[in-house]
Amino acid sequence: MSITQKGAATQSQKLMIFVLSMSLYGLATLFTELIPSFQVGIVEFSVEFFLFIPLVLAMLFDPLSAALGAATGELVFSEIMLGQFGGLGELEKFITVTIGVYIAGRLVRNPKNRVMVGVAAFVGTGAQLLMGTIVDILKVQFAVTDFEAVAGLPESVFATEGFAFLNDLLFSGILFCLLPTLYLVPKLYGKIEPLLGMQPRTEETGLGEISVKNIIVCLVAFACAIGAEMMAESGLSLIDWEAGWAGSGTALAAGMIVAAVIAIALLFVMRKNAQPVGEAK
Repeated sequence: MSITQKGAATQSQKLMIFVLSMSLYGLATLFTELIPSFQVGIVEFSVEFFLFIPLVLAMLFDPLSAALGAATGELVFSEIMLGQFGGLGELEKFITVTIGVYIAGRLVRNPKNRVMVGVAAFVGTGAQLLMGTIVDILKVQFAVTDFEAVAGLPESVFATEGFAFLNDLLFSGILFCLLPTLYLVPKLYGKIEPLLGMQPRTEETGLGEISVKNIIVCLVAFACAIGAEMMAESGLSLIDWEAGWAGSGTALAAGMIVAAVIAIALLFVMRKNAQPVGEAK
């Protein structure tokens, strides 16, 4: 595998980034199924996601490939592999995860800039959670789902969903997104890129700032996510499937094994084909 001299990744490199993000994040989402949550008063402490995995990959490699890989990994391993599929209802999470990770990856032009890495990780995580919150509020406002009040909070969907958003952002967002990303991006920068035959990202070779076109595409995709979730909640999910063994321990173990095998096999191939940066065939 030859080293890419410019910032743009080749199609084969993008595919490897996609598969790596899919398998690692898919494995991580299955691990979250094993972590218990606990509640103190009205505050619930639970591990919602390990979003730092695709965030790191998006900041070091092609953001779109890492974002799509993460969303696909969550869908395949934490839904289909566990024997369940919600049809259109799955589209909302797929799109919001993709947008959040993509935005974070595009914000970082120089991975050595720790401040920007931290800001991007927080913004990307916040964007994903905020979009989910907006969708939940709209579902109640348009009466496609019932409002469930939380004891100790005002009986308002805005208060309930807003509190849940802040709870997830300040707990999972900081502990399992911001802090690991801040540590791993500078740590891996310049070391992992040769495994894919790529030069480390710099301000000169980065994708540039987010354009108006990027923002419009994200907004259109988010509108599609809202529409899909509304249809799913209204009983128009199209394909709603749940196996008899859904959520079983066997399914969970099988999913983790498959994701781990894919990730290990890909890392082995990457290591075998790795070249020092600057060397080309």
